[in-house]
Amino acid sequence: MNDKYIVYFISKTKKKMTEFIQKELKEKELDDLVPSYGNILTVLYDNDGKLSMKEIGKIIGKDKSTITALVNKLLKLGYVERERSQGDRRVTYIILTEKGKEIEGKFNDISKKVYLTAYKNFSKEEKGILLKLLKKMNNNFDLE
Repeated sequence: MNDKYIVYFISKTKKKMTEFIQKELKEKELDDLVPSYGNILTVLYDNDGKLSMKEIGKIIGKDKSTITALVNKLLKLGYVERERSQGDRRVTYIILTEKGKEIEGKFNDISKKVYLTAYKNFSKEEKGILLKLLKKMNNNFDLE
């Protein structure tokens, strides 16, 4: 294969994956959500439903303005709420609401389906190699 098509296929795969997730969200009657909210919900589910904005940013590797925009949309939809820290007023926690907690099962089903679809016909070794290579490529774009 001509290596000039690698970036093309990465881009095409991301687009297809996003469309796949959107279809799954619609089927699960979660079409008010978009794939970009997934990282925020995932880290909250993995951390007892409560994290500071700074912690969310550190875990998912996004800047403060991006996190704020995503969280604001989830706030408007009623999936999360904000809470000021009692000990340090500069710290704001993002907490899952009941609505956010209620969709965890559906959300996890979609995540599992994405994972199984993405890695269908991959050996364990191939998954490891792919991850290693994508990390290496990702690091090539780190700004110094």
